This record gives sequence, C-alpha cells and structure tokens, in this order.
Amino acid sequence: MTCYSGIYNNYPAINGNFPPQFPAIQRFPYRAATRTMRPMKNLLLISFFLLHCTLADAVTATPQDHAALRTAVATFVEQQTAGLPGKVAFNVNEIDKRIVLRACSKIEPFLPAGSQMIGNASIGVRCAEEKGWSIFIPVQIRITRDLLISARPLSHGQILHTEDLAIQTTETTQNAGLTDARQIIGKVLRYSVSAGYIMRADMLREPYSVKQGQSVRLSVQGGGFSLSSSGVALNNASEGETVQIRTLSGRLVSGIAGEEGVVQITP
Repeated sequence: MTCYSGIYNNYPAINGNFPPQFPAIQRFPYRAATRTMRPMKNLLLISFFLLHCTLADAVTATPQDHAALRTAVATFVEQQTAGLPGKVAFNVNEIDKRIVLRACSKIEPFLPAGSQMIGNASIGVRCAEEKGWSIFIPVQIRITRDLLISARPLSHGQILHTEDLAIQTTETTQNAGLTDARQIIGKVLRYSVSAGYIMRADMLREPYSVKQGQSVRLSVQGGGFSLSSSGVALNNASEGETVQIRTLSGRLVSGIAGEEGVVQITP
C-alpha cells in the first residue's frame, strides 16, 4: 500500500478543524497555548502517518510459504543423490514457524561449502531477488547399501581373496564401505579385523613389489641408451612407489618400484 499526504484530510481533529462534539476544544481562549499546541499536533500527525505506513506494509507483505522451501530442498536432495549407490532415504526438517521471510519467486537450493549429501546435512535456500534472503534447512540422509564385510577374522598383512568376503545390507549415514570385490581382492590388510567388519579403502594397500633387504635389478633408460645394474632395497614399496637402493658400489639412489623386483632409475 502506498502512503500519501492526502490522508491528513481524513483526520480533521489533527488539522485543527474540530467537529461540534468537541466544543471545549473549539473554545480554547489562549493564543499562546494555541501556538504551543501546533508543534505537538504536527508531531502527532507525523507519528500517525509513519505508523499508518508501517501497518499497511505489514498487512500487504506476503510471507514465504515454508512448505515450498521444504519441497525445493527435497527436489534438490533427490537430484544430488541420484548417482549414489544403494537406496537413498531422507527427511527434511520442519522450519520454525517463528521465521518469517518475504515471498520470493526465485528460490535456489544449494549445498554449503564443506557439506556432504549424507548423514546430518544442512541444505541452503537463497532468494535470488534484490534484497533477497537465505536460510539453512537440516536434512537427514540415509543410504541402504550392499556392503562387503569380512567373512571371518582376518590378520594384518593378509592378502585378501574372494572367500574372505561376504555381503551385508546396511543402512548407513556415512559415505564409507566398498561394494565392488575387485577393489579388495589381491590387496593387503593394514591391520587385523574381526568377522563382519565393513571393508573400507583405507584398510587396504597394494602388495609390496619390493621388500626391504631384497636384491633388486636397477634399470636406467635414457635417450638412445639403456643400462642395468643391481642393488639392495632399503625399504618396502608397492608398485609405483619410491624405493631407496644401495648399489654394489655403496652409492644411494632412489627409483620407482616396478614388477618382479625391477626398479626404474631416472638418469
């Protein structure tokens, strides 16, 4: 609603045009007192005008529908979790009824920096209009997956085989656990686990292709030449990792561990 100065005429008592039902006011005899009343009447008029505008704006302002915000968040979560393995279930929290936002026609859900679409998450919603706003709505995201677990107790340093694994359907709020046996078979356990333990990538490593104290063959290749020598490995290393070698002459060199005890040296 637009406020304008014409409303003064709707309040004759404030303008000094007092109606007949107020004779005592009309017959006020003192000129000095009349002068004193004028600033007060002006102040009352300004206060009433500001209050009138404020109330009009409050009445005409349309609040943002909370249900529309929750629907936007639910659609966003469905889109963002579509590629995750397993069955996704989630719950969008109710918004505190005391929160009143201006209605917006350009609502944009977003994932805050550092947040993940799993477990207890917080999804942001912003109003992409001038003088817009933003709000964060809590969401609980759960994933039901067929995870690989240890079929029996497994020991530190053990190379894993198919018979060491089993499948368990698990509801989780963490993006952890392996579902493809090819990610596990042939790998080595970093520590011992009991039966039923969910297998994770950080539990595994590649087998050592070079072991500490092992005799290795050094291969040096350059532009137009190829040399080979021998030495002793000073540390364990999986294929592709760096290994320190002591040559037969006592010199220390480093190279990249390869297959079958071969170490590639860069000239």
